[in-house]
Amino acid sequence: MNRPHPWMPVSPCGEGCLPSADAVPAVGRARRLLRLLAVGVMLLAGGVLAVALPLRGPTGRERTLRAWYRVLLWALRIELEVTGGDRFAAPGVGVLVVSNHMSWLDMVALGAVQPLRMVAKSEVRGWPVVGPLARLVGTVFVDRERLSTLPRTVEAVSGALAGGAAIGAFPEGTTWCGLSSGRFRPAVFQAAVDTATVVRPVALRYRLAGAGATTVASFVGSTTLWEAVMRVAGVRGLVVDVRLLPLLLAVGADRRALATRAEAAVIAVTLPPLTRTVATAAVSRAW
Repeated sequence: MNRPHPWMPVSPCGEGCLPSADAVPAVGRARRLLRLLAVGVMLLAGGVLAVALPLRGPTGRERTLRAWYRVLLWALRIELEVTGGDRFAAPGVGVLVVSNHMSWLDMVALGAVQPLRMVAKSEVRGWPVVGPLARLVGTVFVDRERLSTLPRTVEAVSGALAGGAAIGAFPEGTTWCGLSSGRFRPAVFQAAVDTATVVRPVALRYRLAGAGATTVASFVGSTTLWEAVMRVAGVRGLVVDVRLLPLLLAVGADRRALATRAEAAVIAVTLPPLTRTVATAAVSRAW
């Protein structure tokens, strides 16, 4: 793979990380079709939201968006389990929310807890379902192929945090399968340092009801968005765990230290024990 610059995030995860079709409990074709139709209805509802949300106050916008994300998960029959709190920060308080990144569903799961202004790759603009809402809520889009745009991105995030916004970011920079993970890049943490904003690490995990972790929701390799949605729509008993971890203070810290601490907090929850031991040792050496 040719990278436009050496710092372009790349994940080694691919289709080989995904479970075989017979390894995951599945629903029938009719039920999958019904779920996809429900997602289509939610997409149409998103168009209505694009018109209605600007007419509502901040509290009303948050409640409406949170409900939209939760209904979208319900349409796909994905169970949401949240631990560690019911929101990332108090209303009107700026917070930088950082998590591991596996799936197109990550933004939906985070938004179902508390709607965020996400820092996302520019390709998300054109995604169905998620894309229109991402543009509507003021997502900060990043052109990952143009390193020269990074300072402007950090400046935009700093301005939003200073204004009391809740900003969400995936510091790994790309998706991993969930059984392994990438390093947290420090750039976005500079915005928290510059504005003395707290950082909320969040651990995301996908599992099957009554079973362990699964990579079935992972958006990796050459998989298209449509293929990823189709795969998730056919799964029975998919659960997304969202664990809110203790806040990290940015006052007196530097971006690399914050990134290292946030990464260590997340992998302590998400990675299998053996992988976690290796990853933790790598983070400790970086620290």
